[in-house]
Amino acid sequence: MSIAETGEFGLIARIVARLDAGPATLLGPGDDGAVIAAPDGRVVASTDVLVEGRHFRRDWSAAADIGHRAAAANLADIAAMGAKPTALLVALCVPPDLDPAWAEELADGLSAEAALVEASVVGGDMSASPTLTVSVTALGDLQNQNPVVRGGAQPGDVIALAGRVGFAAAGYTVLSRGFRTPKLLVEAYRRPSVPYAQGPIAARHGATSMIDVSDGLLQDVGHIATASVVGVDIHTDGFDVPAPMRDAAAALGVDPYVWLLAGGDDHALVATFPPGVTLPEGWQRIGSVHEGTGVTVDRKPWTGGTGWDHFR
Repeated sequence: MSIAETGEFGLIARIVARLDAGPATLLGPGDDGAVIAAPDGRVVASTDVLVEGRHFRRDWSAAADIGHRAAAANLADIAAMGAKPTALLVALCVPPDLDPAWAEELADGLSAEAALVEASVVGGDMSASPTLTVSVTALGDLQNQNPVVRGGAQPGDVIALAGRVGFAAAGYTVLSRGFRTPKLLVEAYRRPSVPYAQGPIAARHGATSMIDVSDGLLQDVGHIATASVVGVDIHTDGFDVPAPMRDAAAALGVDPYVWLLAGGDDHALVATFPPGVTLPEGWQRIGSVHEGTGVTVDRKPWTGGTGWDHFR
């Protein structure tokens, strides 16, 4: 049976039946709008979109994996503001001949990823489209903290990383060369592991700026440098190249630091902290902020790619 046979409202009913409500959900799917608790009185919001052939391939990833990725891309943005995610809204555009089971599995992945932070899918929209597209909006609560923005870094600050970088990019390269191993790298591409809790933790420890690494470490810290009007230097000795990544790089003829410094989709968090601050557990120092502009690596210009650009 296809979605065309199931019908829009039949598919919505099947999806809604699979969703659980998080603690912030006062009114979930089924009405003209959802109602989400906002104890802080402020709501953090972020939107991202995944397009088949551009962001994912169904022959590389299961529907549930794509759901996890779509949710993670947005939940990480909320965490990078120092906030706690509370809810997701999902717009789904699908070919009419798509199997409804695929959409149900996608919903399972979205819901499961949201549940990691006690958030939930609370509504959305659906349309027929020749191109499979998943658009997600995430909401979050600041919990009486000030938002951590990109423009607060100061010369002398320490740059630190929570989570992993380079794994998803390595997995993408492995898949694009027609391989399916190392499994660690391939699974990292299919389903990110995001340090959501570290966003609010960084905020409480005085982070001066923060961003999630969605497009590539150098490109994303470049956004901090631009917004803060400072220079940023990344130190390669702050990174350990894990054995599976080192071995895959040697086999594929790739410099692993290209994955580490320019690879996206891991959704690690990068923050700057004032000098002298003891970094929270789970954060590692990877660089420094100085007067000036732009991003360097070990005080030298980086000649490789810096990250993903949809129109480049």
